[in-house]
Amino acid sequence: MSDRTAGDVARSTVRPYSETSRGAPRHPPARTFLHASDGVRIDAVYEPGVSGRGPSDLVFVVAHGFTGDADRPHVRRIAEVFGRYGAVVTFSFRGHGASGGRSTVGDREVLDLAAAVTWARGFGHARVVTVGFSMGGSVVLRHAALYGGDGGDGGDSGDSDARTDAVVSVSAPARWYYRGTAPMRRLHWLVMRPAGRLVGRYGMRTRIHHRDWDPVPLSPVEAVPRIAPTPLLVVHGDRDGYFPVDHPRMLAEAAGDHGELWLEPGMGHAEHASDEALLCRIGDWAVSRAG
Repeated sequence: MSDRTAGDVARSTVRPYSETSRGAPRHPPARTFLHASDGVRIDAVYEPGVSGRGPSDLVFVVAHGFTGDADRPHVRRIAEVFGRYGAVVTFSFRGHGASGGRSTVGDREVLDLAAAVTWARGFGHARVVTVGFSMGGSVVLRHAALYGGDGGDGGDSGDSDARTDAVVSVSAPARWYYRGTAPMRRLHWLVMRPAGRLVGRYGMRTRIHHRDWDPVPLSPVEAVPRIAPTPLLVVHGDRDGYFPVDHPRMLAEAAGDHGELWLEPGMGHAEHASDEALLCRIGDWAVSRAG
């Protein structure tokens, strides 16, 4: 996918929202298939949250890691914690779970996230926080660069419904094609070899596209400077087995003053390594920084 053409996001129809006496949007949980701008069907879930602890106009859009989906226990656990701070939208990237299409491992997935953010705003929420893990962490960075911030060279899509008000990237790579750790070498075999894609399809419920990137999408570290002035939080564990700590440090350096880095002692990789205490800290950061 060319980053210059990422702005055309198809919208889903959502019911009008009602208001409480405080002006807070009220909705029951909802599940539907969205359509990304290239026509791929995306399974998405909206949950209004279970507490008044956070501002009523806030919604989290959670972007899972590679081989995850909206129904995985670790994704549900994250949604439950963020539900204490606001509403939550979870969804399955293309090629994952009940969604259509095939995974492009971080390229066209930016269209899936844009559709989910647009859907979240359709429920009446004024502030959207995108939170991504691993592959999803790279996607939220590119999405924020393309649908908000200064946009760089032609990157701004002009679609205000798809923009985000704050970005949290957890355990994301800084650069593409990294093979410096054993888990990443295994992942490259899974993605790039026919036998690996079979393992992904039948062993991990993940359908992976066989085509190489053409053109190669904007890398996470190239995307980060274009996010400003949208608040950015980069979270990474110092025991991450996939991406060593030079990755988050590169992202933080590229972010400059508008970014914040949390290098977590003893933390491993992505959703499974994100405990409740960390998720609550992220929730508190989102409440204070979004918008």
